[in-house]
Amino acid sequence: YICIIPKGWNFMDDTHLITLLSGFCFDFTHMFAPGGLKDEELDALFPQLQAAEEGLSYIRREGRAYHHLSKDGVPEAVYFTRLPYIAEDYPNTPQLMAQLEAFGKKVSQGFDVVLFSGVGGSYLGGKVLYDCYQSEFWTHHDTPAPKVFFVGNNMDTEDMKNIGATLLAMANAVKEQEGRKLRVMLVPISKSGTTMEPTTGFLFFYDRCQKHADKMELSVTVVTDPAQKDGPLMRLSKAYDWEVFPVPYGIGGRFSVLSTPGLIVAATLGMNLSQLLAGAANMDEVCRGSDWRRNPALFGAAVKYLAARDHGASIEVFMPYAMRLKALGEWYVQLLAESLGKREDRNGQTVFYGRTPLVAIGTTDMHAQTQLHQDGIRDKVVQFLFIDSLKGKIHLHNPFPEIQSLRPYENMDVGRALEIAMEANEEALMSDGRMSALYRLPQLDEFYLGQMFYYLMLSIAYEGELANVDAFDQPGVEVYKKIMRRKLGK
Repeated sequence: YICIIPKGWNFMDDTHLITLLSGFCFDFTHMFAPGGLKDEELDALFPQLQAAEEGLSYIRREGRAYHHLSKDGVPEAVYFTRLPYIAEDYPNTPQLMAQLEAFGKKVSQGFDVVLFSGVGGSYLGGKVLYDCYQSEFWTHHDTPAPKVFFVGNNMDTEDMKNIGATLLAMANAVKEQEGRKLRVMLVPISKSGTTMEPTTGFLFFYDRCQKHADKMELSVTVVTDPAQKDGPLMRLSKAYDWEVFPVPYGIGGRFSVLSTPGLIVAATLGMNLSQLLAGAANMDEVCRGSDWRRNPALFGAAVKYLAARDHGASIEVFMPYAMRLKALGEWYVQLLAESLGKREDRNGQTVFYGRTPLVAIGTTDMHAQTQLHQDGIRDKVVQFLFIDSLKGKIHLHNPFPEIQSLRPYENMDVGRALEIAMEANEEALMSDGRMSALYRLPQLDEFYLGQMFYYLMLSIAYEGELANVDAFDQPGVEVYKKIMRRKLGK
């Protein structure tokens, strides 16, 4: 768990990076490019850094955040720092983990299709896990897994009809080839049980499967708040004897990927849940203390806070160099936007805090967004993410040696070329005083993904403390919800 400050940390050559024993590297060097931040700015921030560390320590110790209230105006627990640990009275109990493991085995052995119906935090984290697990860069066993669909994340009629048609085609094929019904598991994920998008998806696909009961055998598993006994999902689960998984108390949706809404997807895919949480626990142990040189989450929060406050960086670009990590960027958009986009600080003063998060993918968006990053308004911080194991996977052979312009492609390491493209992007931005940061993972597996998830959650929580805003509420979301309920007559 020890955090290493490597020999590369040298104020004379303007190198600012932290490498963990796991190999996870945080390189903030280009945040300190000419025209960017200075070490003196972070040193001057030390009293706020101390206060931020105390705020996180309070959350870890007490399970509450300073001045945090629920949408009903009452004190509310904040338990996301307990997610990495399996313990009684924590969000992830030994009993829950056993139940998740059993569910994963049940669906892998007995179901053809699993439909997850959730939105926001009940969808985005699971989609990251799904996208990553399908990658060849995971080291996992060739265990059978059902076909997974995500529904209920947008009331898109075409998408709903197309998935429904796909299910029917699968059912027809299974009936014809194997003489049995298509086995479908439908999993609505909603804390209240009344969220519009997942409820729409749940009702539509439940009805669709029932209408084709001669071809589809439907089961339902519910993920909801068991305390809401009068909620529709709890009432239905009792009436129809459906299995229930709890949405844990004190875990906001955008922080829930390492709790039931995310872990049930991971279990379905056959992922190693213990390793996912172990990566998060490792990051939690590393990110302690108010010394910005030795706490990567605090360091990341501090540089972006200063970039926004003093250097006009009102936009944050998250740019993984891996197609399968686009969903991670989409998950991070919600985490940043809902946590930091606040009208008032915790003293009730109007501050209009927050940055606009954007997702980009290297190298695709080097041909789409980089022109703006390089020459547009100086209002951006770009965060790169690279997976070292991408290198050495593919070496090209050029079957057209007679074409001179194609000869350099012979034996080209495609992963190394991807890295060179990223390095060129970094260097180009730095040459014009544009700020960027780089995260490097040795490989993409459960442990490192757990580290990445938890680092980003911690860095956002730290920045909330630095900016003195409540990173755990979302009062602005309630405005449009009230209007929608009124217009729909609910």
